[in-house]
Amino acid sequence: MKKLPHSAQSPVVFTRRLVSGAVLSAMLAASMPAWAQQAPAAPAAAPAATAPAPTPAGAIPVGDVSAVPAPTIAAKAWIVVDVNSGQTLAASNPDMKVEPASLTKIMTAYVVFNALEEKRLTLEQTVPVSEHAWRTGGSRMFIEPRKPVTVDELNQGMIVQSGNDASVALAEAVGGSESAFAALMNQEAERLGMKNTHFMNATGLPDPQHTTSVRDLATMSAHLITDHPDYFHYYKQKSYTYNKITQPNRNRLLWADPSVDGMKTGHTESAGYCLVSTAVRGDRRILVVVVGTDSEATRAEESLKLLNWSFQNFDTVKLFDKSQPGIDARVWEGTAENVKLGPPNPVSIAVPRGKAGELKPVAQRTDPLIAPLAKGQQVGTLQFTLDGKVLRTEPLVVQDAVERAGFFGRMVDTVKRWFQ
Repeated sequence: MKKLPHSAQSPVVFTRRLVSGAVLSAMLAASMPAWAQQAPAAPAAAPAATAPAPTPAGAIPVGDVSAVPAPTIAAKAWIVVDVNSGQTLAASNPDMKVEPASLTKIMTAYVVFNALEEKRLTLEQTVPVSEHAWRTGGSRMFIEPRKPVTVDELNQGMIVQSGNDASVALAEAVGGSESAFAALMNQEAERLGMKNTHFMNATGLPDPQHTTSVRDLATMSAHLITDHPDYFHYYKQKSYTYNKITQPNRNRLLWADPSVDGMKTGHTESAGYCLVSTAVRGDRRILVVVVGTDSEATRAEESLKLLNWSFQNFDTVKLFDKSQPGIDARVWEGTAENVKLGPPNPVSIAVPRGKAGELKPVAQRTDPLIAPLAKGQQVGTLQFTLDGKVLRTEPLVVQDAVERAGFFGRMVDTVKRWFQ
């Protein structure tokens, strides 16, 4: 008799394996809480880096699933971000290359604050004023050569008064020269994931190669807020007096809305009127960037429209904190039969108001899970969906280590998997 190919010799074995896999998948799906759904298994991704604000790649703006559309905004480009979650709520032309004007000084401050944190500068330290800093045009703090000025005074001159002279003096104190400091700014921009940004100076004075986007500006601003909270108080300061000259903060929203506590204005003839604004209401922080408006009044009014729309029509919910355990999953050949899976940290997610209960975590992982499993080991991804659309994707990791079982335990599980 003619010998059959090996694949044709074992129909029973093939059927057992097929059935075993189906039963196993059903068991693992059944072990999840009611609010978590199991999607078809996918290969485990490499551990993901912390996503820069705003909205991580692969997710949609939350406003896309809101019944209340964003207001019409009279600006060349704009974006609004929920800082707690890092999600974009809505945007227009978010990646268009634009001139940052004095919004540049947010990155100047970020690099200066880094130097303060690393003890390379102190607030009380006096800084020499160079001829270059003194002669820098545009808005000024009115520092003078040979007149001592501290880093703290320069911070207020740069942030509250938007002084270009103060910005250059700080750049020289940190980098030795403004051009060397601009290289540090670009290094930070790359590290923060600002893909459409290149800095040529510390002030925002026009240069054809000095460009950014509102998405990058939001990323930069959100990082300053979260990375340097001890220095953020400068941005809500309404005025500053130096050299007997008092100048008000140009951010009108500091007077118009008590929840606003920053952040920075910008203006050149070519860039138009620009504003990064941020406010806290309750435990939520919203960040708005508008560029290319036609007046100081317009940039303030349009920013306030977006702030109010964001606070009124969205909530931020926290998932997988201490009050909410992870997903139970079956482990094979381990010292425990089950393990809890979840994101590496509690997750904050912005959702349209009233829709928090409709948010669905969908786990995608490669099955079966076989010990040993290390704490923090990524075994898949967890997508948070609303109305069938992905709002956020997080790594799915093991919450507690599971050691490999002894020989007998492994053999028992092998038999169980074979016959199930």
